[in-house]
Amino acid sequence: MARLIFHSSESSPVCVILSLLLSLSASGSSSNAALFIFGDSTVDPGNNNYIKTTSENQANYKPYGQNGFFDKPTGRFSDGRVIVDFIAEYAKLPLIPPFSDPAADCSNGVNFASGGAGVLPETHQGLVIDLPRQLENFEVVQKSLVEKLGEAKASELISEAVYFISIGSNDYMGGYLGNPKMQEDYNPETYVGMVIGNLTQAIQVLYEKGGRKFAFLSLSPLGCLPALRALNPDKANEGGCFEAASALALAHNNALTAVLTGLEHILKGFKYCNSNFYSWLDDRITHPAMYGFKDGANACCGYGPYRGIFTCGGTKNITEYELCEKADDHVWWDAFHPTERIHEQFAKALWNGPPSSVGPYNVEDLFLNRESRLTKIADIVDGPDGNHFQ
Repeated sequence: MARLIFHSSESSPVCVILSLLLSLSASGSSSNAALFIFGDSTVDPGNNNYIKTTSENQANYKPYGQNGFFDKPTGRFSDGRVIVDFIAEYAKLPLIPPFSDPAADCSNGVNFASGGAGVLPETHQGLVIDLPRQLENFEVVQKSLVEKLGEAKASELISEAVYFISIGSNDYMGGYLGNPKMQEDYNPETYVGMVIGNLTQAIQVLYEKGGRKFAFLSLSPLGCLPALRALNPDKANEGGCFEAASALALAHNNALTAVLTGLEHILKGFKYCNSNFYSWLDDRITHPAMYGFKDGANACCGYGPYRGIFTCGGTKNITEYELCEKADDHVWWDAFHPTERIHEQFAKALWNGPPSSVGPYNVEDLFLNRESRLTKIADIVDGPDGNHFQ
């Protein structure tokens, strides 16, 4: 199993945290809890705007952010907001800023996510802020909190915060399927074990630093992303989706479910919300009209088959791209990322979804410190849909 390798941090901005003193003195409502976010382009609010990388790993140009919620492209890989923006709204928090922004106000939490990042430091190495480095950046913020608030108040904020984690797709798409050497060195099962082993260690690091409440966005059916459909060598037999990629995502999700169940019993006070993102998205891809969409296969912005060639914005090697009339009609915004409407639907499900959808806690439970709604272990394993939290 691969080791979790920590890299030394580059110079980091100092958070503006004066308002922490006011927020901590207020009553313990959900609006006073912090939200710390770790991940990849599914939740990156613009950290990659501040690092040296490629245009594939940035989204700070039009038509990203075109739906008008933001006055300009922010670096979010969406036509507007992403899932954690909605989570913050439901928790009565302001938008959580990117760690790399020198003007970031960290009083309500920080977003460390980086488009293209993986759990393994080898994934897109040198072009992204990988998970080990995101953890180092969290340590910078934690030390700053201690300096400003004192040990006791900082520890309280850290323990009451919710830690949202959405990462892993890049390890399988670019890190494995796009890397013949990695496929030669590791079979799929071993590679999934490496990713899960490193992710487990990252969770334990955050726990050791005081984190207790975690929310996870599991992996989507990767083979049905427009980019993977466009590359699929066996479209006719597989209905367009690249099943090898989806199989890796399922294996990852199943392994993560087992790990989280174990950690809940091993780590005192550990609480988590796990999602069935794979099934949620697969259902919308297959039956878009049931959820208010018109197209579950083709991206709104891109080029070629399924608009799956990643050209949105015209900043890459191929500059030509097409743009649909109405992004809300589409499940997919670009070759890899869903539309804001998908982000909102899934944020609502994570926030207050029933035990058949998320569990053992939903995100609202975590913010409000409510007890689990599951009273029997059978509820975890045998939900009405038969595939709980995969």
